[in-house]
Amino acid sequence: MDTIKKDMTDYWSRRVEKFSCLRQREFVSEKHGLWLTELRQLLPRQKNLNILDIGTGTGFFAFLLAEQGHHVTGIDLTPDMIAEAQRIAQEHGFSVDFRIMDAESPSLSSHSFDVIVTRKLTWTLPDLAKAYQKWHALLKPQGILINFDADYCREKPPVLLPKHHAHQDVSTELMSEYERMKGILRLTQNPRPMWDAELLESAGFSNIKIDTGAWKRIYHTMDEFYDPTPGFVITATA
Repeated sequence: MDTIKKDMTDYWSRRVEKFSCLRQREFVSEKHGLWLTELRQLLPRQKNLNILDIGTGTGFFAFLLAEQGHHVTGIDLTPDMIAEAQRIAQEHGFSVDFRIMDAESPSLSSHSFDVIVTRKLTWTLPDLAKAYQKWHALLKPQGILINFDADYCREKPPVLLPKHHAHQDVSTELMSEYERMKGILRLTQNPRPMWDAELLESAGFSNIKIDTGAWKRIYHTMDEFYDPTPGFVITATA
């Protein structure tokens, strides 16, 4: 499965420029407040939390949380994504520790984070069971995992997507590559998010909760940020 990781990294390297522009526009749109509302409802009440953003991309969640005064580390396997996140951080004065790192085996200290957040990452991981086990070890006792994702490997094909959606500016070539990778990953996954709940329990998590309403609360209009695949947020306690 190292091949699919390389292919996924190459894919995101080719998308980084347009993806970054989209996320930066999202950051100054109404979505900023909508995402913040969702996160605030799930985060512990303490200030200055140590938070790990896994699959940070160009830093959307990392910047959102750093704005709230938290200490944020953002990791991503794609070097170009991390470079772009660092550029944005420097340009806008955000204090985030960005690092190139594999989400399935982060080389970080055990029990060092109050919270792990991730957005639209876990569907890309060929060994999600391993990832959840590693993440459990990174969290402090009673630490929280917050995972926003969807069953993307079973989403509708591009021809059935609405006119406005987040992939509308992706080239036909890249969409074909995206579909090919989904087909490979689909073979490694059971239907989600119930499968996630099983994996999280096996990894040692408790208090596992699934919310399928967050997707509708965030993507209530078909704009350039719209995600047509019904999503979920799953939270769990270490």
